[in-house]
Amino acid sequence: MTASLAFVFPGQGSQSLGMLGESGARFPLIIDTFKEASEALGYDLWALTQSGPEEHLNQTDKTQPAILAASVALWRLWLAKSECRPAFVTGHSLGEYSALVAAECLPFVEAIKLVELRGQLMQQAVPAGMGGMAAILGLGDAEVRAACLEAANGEVVSAVNYNAPGQVVIAGSASAVGRAIESCKARGAKRAMPLPVSVPSHCDLMRPAAEHFAEAVSGVTWQNPQIPVVQNVSAAIARDLETLRQDLLAQLYSPVRWVESIVALNALGVTDLVECGPGKVLSGLNKRCVKGVNTYNLDTPEAFAATCAALA
Repeated sequence: MTASLAFVFPGQGSQSLGMLGESGARFPLIIDTFKEASEALGYDLWALTQSGPEEHLNQTDKTQPAILAASVALWRLWLAKSECRPAFVTGHSLGEYSALVAAECLPFVEAIKLVELRGQLMQQAVPAGMGGMAAILGLGDAEVRAACLEAANGEVVSAVNYNAPGQVVIAGSASAVGRAIESCKARGAKRAMPLPVSVPSHCDLMRPAAEHFAEAVSGVTWQNPQIPVVQNVSAAIARDLETLRQDLLAQLYSPVRWVESIVALNALGVTDLVECGPGKVLSGLNKRCVKGVNTYNLDTPEAFAATCAALA
């Protein structure tokens, strides 16, 4: 185990048609992992990620299993190809489930079914078109929160993803998000733009989803993590399984404290961060959260080989 190394797993928004296509062609382990997921889900997940249709892949109950499968496939490939092991794992929103699988806290097949249900419950909690999310750039956290408070007017809108300094995502009812965008612009935001999502994640509108999700979370097979997991809700390592499960449920309607999570890892001695999943979204954020950390990704066979060589 390398004390200075953490693996970070991406969440929704990292999916794309054709993701891991090159890696799948080169490494049978990628395809085998997707086959395992497909058998659990009852449809061909690899075919969906490679051929679409894109609007199906972007439905939250399809996106979540797709990103989890891609992340776990790359994790398994890393275990097979490298002797280097991380001292910590963490994941952004949905990515926390990938981290829990990597830590042997959750079995992969149960996790796949769990995140499919999570996506379904999130979609059901808020009718299509009634919720919204927006990215606010160039405004301090406190200013964003103040703008949300000003814009709420009896509706839900709040800061939900603290992704990097000066990059905060807000979520809530569509009309309140619209008002908060204008309030953020008035306060000097460089950009305030709606995001193309179907679900307002991590805000109070998701509490009903968490209530319905609780039974499924308690019904899966849990083990104590073999690698410490830094959780979104606390930006800290869970002390016991009960806390871990409760924080996982609370994550549905609580902010993703990503900046604090990366700062916490750095305080624990982490200087190397490997993004284990499709895309490179987190690598860009992580550099801004803590100056001087080394960021790597496994998105392509070339990137995978370069990361293996760098950390050998």
